[in-house]
Amino acid sequence: MILLDGKSAAEEIKVELKQEITELGYVPRLAIVMVGKNSVSERFVLLKEKYAKDIGAETRRYEFDELVTTNELRARMNDIVHEPQNRGIIVQLPLPVHIDVQSILNTVVPEKDVDVLSARAVGDFQVGKPRRIVGAPTSVSENKNSASEAKVMPPVVGAVKALFDKHSIEVKNKKVVVLGYGRLVGQPLSIWLLASGAQVTIISDEKQFDASIIKNADIVISGTGKPQFIKGEHIKEGATVVDVGTSEMNGEVVGDVDFDSVSRVASFLTPVKGGVGPLTVAMVFKNLLTLAKLKK
Repeated sequence: MILLDGKSAAEEIKVELKQEITELGYVPRLAIVMVGKNSVSERFVLLKEKYAKDIGAETRRYEFDELVTTNELRARMNDIVHEPQNRGIIVQLPLPVHIDVQSILNTVVPEKDVDVLSARAVGDFQVGKPRRIVGAPTSVSENKNSASEAKVMPPVVGAVKALFDKHSIEVKNKKVVVLGYGRLVGQPLSIWLLASGAQVTIISDEKQFDASIIKNADIVISGTGKPQFIKGEHIKEGATVVDVGTSEMNGEVVGDVDFDSVSRVASFLTPVKGGVGPLTVAMVFKNLLTLAKLKK
């Protein structure tokens, strides 16, 4: 069994991004919007803040009380989006249940949407349209009314693709099962897999769970947030298993996959820690630099 080590890949990208910031000529800032208190979210934000520090980027937290209304948060989001120093913006999910999540995500303009979660950014990703920023010169000789463009992937898609590319794991014509259909994991990964020619089955709800479908899959990607939900008995011999789920169990952050049992049958498997997570953080900052370079 080969571990899909996202931590080492994230470290490699860190070196590249540090050099890109030096060449950029200024320090880009990532704005992180947080509502209420969530221990898992806090851990992810700390990882982003550390990664930013390591590459020479800046972060700024914008923290709001969990009782903030959608309208109040939208008004503040508009201010945050229009701060010139904020070159990228993320809304740390989940938000409280009373908040209209998509309404908040849609306040982030495409040129600052590093998470690819606004309706416009998701639409561009679905059709393979590059991020186009009017007013960004494509060369020194061009005027300020020109436009520049680049493709920006959702961070989790960029992370999984990087792991697959590194280990020469093909998705075309492969049977892939995606468990969970959330906006951060299942939805963007399903879009990418279908566009890449995979035969995708989406299990979006626990009631749809079918062990025989999973057992027949060449690749299993899980983002349900159900601790150690996937066991070795569910996995075909030689399959690739990617665990993107996070939840707490007995005070510890765990994934969807029971690592011990699955590691006995899988050919490729992400570790409990150091798998997709660190690489997803790296891709957030890769997107930040991509967008920052488009609009200097």
